[in-house]
Amino acid sequence: MSADPRVIVALDFPDALSAFGLASRLDPAKCAVKVGKELFTAADAGLVRELVRRGFRVFLDLKFHDIPNTAAQACAAATRLGVWMLNVHASGGSAMMSASRDAVARAAAETGAPKPLLIAVTVLTSLAGRDLAEIGIDATPEEQVLRLARLAQAQGLDGVVCSAREAPALKRALGPDFKLVTPGIRPAGAAAQDQARVTTPLEAISAGADYLVIGRPITAAADPLAALDAINASIARGALP
Repeated sequence: MSADPRVIVALDFPDALSAFGLASRLDPAKCAVKVGKELFTAADAGLVRELVRRGFRVFLDLKFHDIPNTAAQACAAATRLGVWMLNVHASGGSAMMSASRDAVARAAAETGAPKPLLIAVTVLTSLAGRDLAEIGIDATPEEQVLRLARLAQAQGLDGVVCSAREAPALKRALGPDFKLVTPGIRPAGAAAQDQARVTTPLEAISAGADYLVIGRPITAAADPLAALDAINASIARGALP
């Protein structure tokens, strides 16, 4: 297995007990894990520290969006937890993103820990064109994603969260080193559920995605590790499960 697994398992659970129960059935050498707002609010920072202690790379998916100083301090606090990746909303603007970037670098230097990847959220995968129009954005999701991704790259962030369907245009525009993290991933035949823009693991990798966020197809499986292994194998051999 690669030292840099491409699957991020979304621990979308309401409490720490459920999250640890699932994590205990995974292999940290084969995936990273994502902790989002619900779980972090219910379980607090101790859960993140314990996942890190168990060897997991943790993507802290809290989507910080505030005035620059507040967002920066939150990013510094996340860095001190030992997370591998964290994110901010690109729509917070250049000043917020640059302050967050600098705060992450300072906190990593102070603790001696590796600097986590700081990525930006562009357009949530639950939003379609009509949703953007409702909030006054006169652009397609693809156009808005590219606009915000360019802004994030200009501020020195490491990548963006985006739909895999936007990945080819982003790779062409922003280059191969700018990381693309893609939610809305479902193996063939799985329900789309609450994601408006979804794709399969192989399609996402072929489109240029660097990391795939996958939740229920793994966490709701009878054997989560087997489901993870099947997805990793399909990526490795270039064929869907």
